[in-house]
Amino acid sequence: MQEAILTVRELTEQLRKSLEGRFPFVWVRGEVTNFSRPGSGHVYFSLKDQDAQLQCVWFRHMQRQTDQSFDPLTGEVFDKPRPSPLELLRNGLDVLCAGRISVYAPRGQYQLAVELVQPAGEGLLAQAFEESKRKLAGLGYFSQERKRALPRDPQRIALITSPTGAAIHDFLELARMRGSGSRIRLFPTLVQGAEAAPSITRALAEANAQNWAQAIVLVRGGGSLEDLWAFNEESVAQAVFESRLPVLAGIGHEVDVTLADMTADMRAATPSHAAQLLWPLRAELHQRVDETWSALRRAMERRLEMAGQGLRECEKALAWFSPQRHHERLYERLASLEAALDRAGRHWLDGKLQKADSLERALRSALGSEKLDIFNTRLEQLTARLQAALPRLVADKERALQHGILRWQSTARTYVAEQLWRFDALSMALEARDPLMPLTRGYALVSTSAGLVRSVDQTSPGAKIEVRLADGSLAAIVSSVQCAKNRKREKS
Repeated sequence: MQEAILTVRELTEQLRKSLEGRFPFVWVRGEVTNFSRPGSGHVYFSLKDQDAQLQCVWFRHMQRQTDQSFDPLTGEVFDKPRPSPLELLRNGLDVLCAGRISVYAPRGQYQLAVELVQPAGEGLLAQAFEESKRKLAGLGYFSQERKRALPRDPQRIALITSPTGAAIHDFLELARMRGSGSRIRLFPTLVQGAEAAPSITRALAEANAQNWAQAIVLVRGGGSLEDLWAFNEESVAQAVFESRLPVLAGIGHEVDVTLADMTADMRAATPSHAAQLLWPLRAELHQRVDETWSALRRAMERRLEMAGQGLRECEKALAWFSPQRHHERLYERLASLEAALDRAGRHWLDGKLQKADSLERALRSALGSEKLDIFNTRLEQLTARLQAALPRLVADKERALQHGILRWQSTARTYVAEQLWRFDALSMALEARDPLMPLTRGYALVSTSAGLVRSVDQTSPGAKIEVRLADGSLAAIVSSVQCAKNRKREKS
């Protein structure tokens, strides 16, 4: 539970990383309020509309808009330099601000770190971009549901770009160093100028027509909005939208977003980033192979261990239930009985000897030495007879045990033979009741579409019947029906 508790700094840091990662560069429009320019040279103000307000900071080192001979948003070149937005910025001015979202930790608030500022309503290309963006969004070009996943570590890529630009070199350089090896087919095209959009459209159509690649990569280096305008043409966005192959777009830098980027299945910040999205590092692939091999080896060892354990259990079960083991258990039982019989005999003999000694002492005290000698001689004879009879008794028990074993084996063989005879009898009875067995003796089964024909009343002249024989069937038509009482129905 303690690990889930964050400090204020930790939570603020996580929020900062999340916001900066989600909004690395955005354009925001609003009315300037709370404008302040202290002696540090930084500019602080807020952007507001009817429903919300956003804190902004324009650091001094980012205030580079001294040359106003062109529009930084659209790339439009002006006839006369225009005043710097820094000079025009004031409360109540409607402006467009570009920058990144960050979190100011001491106050715990998010803010826009401004990089570009210009009065709202300027730039024909920006207006055209927004109009096309709204139109294509309404047609579902930017819908996440229609976008497809790129193949992981693809082997065939169709690359659409200029063969002389820096983008192709950056892309190919990373492609050589990543992945498990891939073939790249270049579809050269213009990426700037009036003929660039038709050229890009034709290249996309050709790549789809060949149907060779697993994915299409559309890349270009950075530039102004005017330089990248070919990728904002609706014809290019439509070609990307209609592509049967997934399209990865890496156009310009991270701050450059075109209609082709938004329509593509996935957008890369740069051409190099596109290669990074397609192919993993080879070290990662090697590590994955090693992990897979280790997992396979562990699985194989576990499988072999389980199989060996099962085999050992089967061996124990087989050894326990085998006839040899059964005989061994009988011999062990016989040895146990022999030992018990020997102990009983010795115990009985010891008792008799003790009793004989007691009687001998009593006789010696009651009789003379002559009679004692006679009794001793008789006792020795009886002892000799007893010792001679004991082995015969053990032998009789062994013969009885062996006879029991033979009777058990004979009974088992008789039981198995009876079961085999019963199985044969049941098999013969089953074969006798097989409805198809009479077909082998020349009989036939007659059926119609309604089922098996059991009576002549179930059919009529002209009816189609099927005659099934042992080796096949015949299709026939009834020409006449003859009843058992010689009633005959002719075909009309």
